[in-house]
Amino acid sequence: MVCIRNSGYEAALELRKIYSVLPDLRSEKHGLLRVVDESGEDYLYPREFFATVKVSKPVEQALLQAS
Repeated sequence: MVCIRNSGYEAALELRKIYSVLPDLRSEKHGLLRVVDESGEDYLYPREFFATVKVSKPVEQALLQAS
C-alpha cells in the first residue's frame, strides 16, 4: 500500500512511500489497516490514508526480499 495521506501522523508515515500491511480482518471491519510504519512496528491507521498499488512481478519480488 502507498501512503497518500498522513495528517496527524507525519513522523510515522511518509507520503508516497510503500508500506507493508499485515492482515487484520477485525480492524479492517472498522476501516483500519495494520501498517508497519517508520518505527518498524505495526500500528493501526485509517484505511483512507493508503491506496493499493499494482506493481510488476520483479518489483513485487524485490519488495518482498527487502522485508
